[in-house]
This record gives sequence, C-alpha cells and structure tokens, in this order.
Amino acid sequence: MNYIPPRRSDGTIQQARVKQPWPEGRPFRILSIDGGGIKGVFPAAYLAEIERRFLQGRSIADHFDMIAGTSTGGIIALALAHGMTAQQALQIYTERGEKIFPTLKGWRKWLRLARWWSKPKHNQEVLRAELLAVFGDKVLDDAAKRLVIPSFEGLHGEPFIYKTPHHPDYQKDRHKKFAHVALHTTAAPSYYPAVDDDGYVMLDGGIWANNPVMNALVDALACYDVPRENIRILTLGTGEATFTVDKHAQVGGAGQWAFMRAFKAAGRAQSKNALGQAFLMVGKNNVLRIDPPESATPIALDDTARALQELPLVARSLVEGSGHHVQAMFLGDSAAAFIRCPLA
Repeated sequence: MNYIPPRRSDGTIQQARVKQPWPEGRPFRILSIDGGGIKGVFPAAYLAEIERRFLQGRSIADHFDMIAGTSTGGIIALALAHGMTAQQALQIYTERGEKIFPTLKGWRKWLRLARWWSKPKHNQEVLRAELLAVFGDKVLDDAAKRLVIPSFEGLHGEPFIYKTPHHPDYQKDRHKKFAHVALHTTAAPSYYPAVDDDGYVMLDGGIWANNPVMNALVDALACYDVPRENIRILTLGTGEATFTVDKHAQVGGAGQWAFMRAFKAAGRAQSKNALGQAFLMVGKNNVLRIDPPESATPIALDDTARALQELPLVARSLVEGSGHHVQAMFLGDSAAAFIRCPLA
C-alpha cells in the first residue's frame, strides 16, 4: 500500500501565534526576492553591487532579519542564509548557469523544443547535483537568517512554505536540507518534473507566490511584537514582460488564453497584488521595490547567455539610482544575531 502523507494544513495551529519580543524602536528588515529562473542573475548582481559599493564586500545578509525567496529567489535566500555573500551567490549563476540551463544549437535545440511538449525541458538531476555541491548537507536548523521559502505541494494541491525555526511553532522544517528546499521551490512545471518528497509532490513556489513579499511580511507580523510601521522591506524582482489584454484576447476563447497568456496574467497579478498589500500594511515609504524595466522582448527563464550578458549591467545601472536609498534604509547597522527556537 502506497503511503499518502497528511495535508500540511492539517497541522495548522488554530489560535494566533504567541508573539515573540522584539526590541522597542528597532526596525525589522526584510529582504524578499522573486522567482525567475536564470534571471536570478539580476537580484544577485544587484545585491553584489551594493556589497561592493557600500559594505566593502561584506555580506548584505548581515543587515536583514528575514529573507524570503521563491524559486531562483529561494536559491539566493538560501545562499545568503548559508553564510555566502551576494557576490558568491551570483557565482552560482555565472559558474553553474550553463550547466543547469545548457544552450543548444542546431538540431539539438529543435529536438529539445519538440520533446518539451511531453517532457520536462531540462535535466533536474543536473540541478540537484549543482545544488548539493553548493549547499552540501546543511539543514535549515543551521541557517544564519530567518527564512521563508514558498513551494507548492501537488498531491493535496496546497501552498507549502518552508521556514526556519524562528518561532516555537516552527519545528517541521528544521531538518530539511538547504539543497532539497532549493530543489522543491525551483521545480517549475514544464521545465522540471515535480519532486517526490516522502509522498509529497513538490513544485515551484512561483505557482502561487512568485513574489513572496507578503509571505514574509505576514510571518513577521504574526511571529514578532513589532509595530508594522517599524518594518522595512527591500523587494527585488527579476524583470517582467510588458503585458496587455489585446483585442483578440478580449473576445478570444481557450486558444487565446491557453498556457502562457493565462499563466503570465496570474503571475503578474499576484506580484502586483502582493506589493500593493505590503504598501498598505507598512506604508509605501517603508517598501523599496527594485525591478528591471519591463520589456517587450523579455529574457526567457532559461536563456543563460542573455541573462549573464545583460542583467549585471542593468543591476549596476539601477544601483546608481537607488543604492544610497538602500544604504539609508537598510545598512545603518547590522541585524541582531538570529537565535533559533529550541525544540519544545
């Protein structure tokens, strides 16, 4: 008989969480990083440039109390909580990106596209090996920062958020390996197969929370006795395509809305809505959103060549305009040491 694991939601605590104390007057600083495949080059490069210009190369993670990341953003969040600098996180993409998303030419390219209709586009075992090489056997209990990493569980069709043990109620995930959490949050449908995890069917968190800013904000407000006006958020995107519902889609049927148009609309709406909610909750002046300009020719999730060529330049340009704002909002002092909650 095949084992069917219980719903994660079955264990939801019914009462409100007991809020943990937070120093009066001290801001709670959140770093939130969107999904976007190889376009994770942008947030990694942006943060690395901030480190270079304002921190003498020291890790920017030292200035945040919580880091959230979905999909490729989850890899960066895990890297920073692993003790890496953003520059070292960027090297994951520059040194391993072509292995993870290989560029094919000629008949191999067309064969892969043809096979993509019925099979995943890329080899997940390559990604798994690279993630294990980066993170080793370290588990969330070893994290140097509070983490919030969305995924999606397909067996029961539920959101699934990995969290470090930064609250006494958070005990389920403390022994999950960094590499496995990274694999689960990056299992983008059609690009990779779902990941079996002791009966759970794990998929990319971008299905429902490609922009995880509200996941982090709600968690901070639920877990800590901190006034919402004392929360500061740096939220990094990976670039969006320009989007409009043209006249054909306005009156079209399934052919006009199938696959990518509907998926792009849902993802864009989720991100815009999450940002709007964060603005309402803590004040727009306390949320800094950095995102590459929208483009009519966006970089594909697996276009390694374009991402590595274009996005570091975009990152440096945006730091020119926003770097001092980041410095003023987030880099004035170091975050307090993260002390994980012990087992009850």
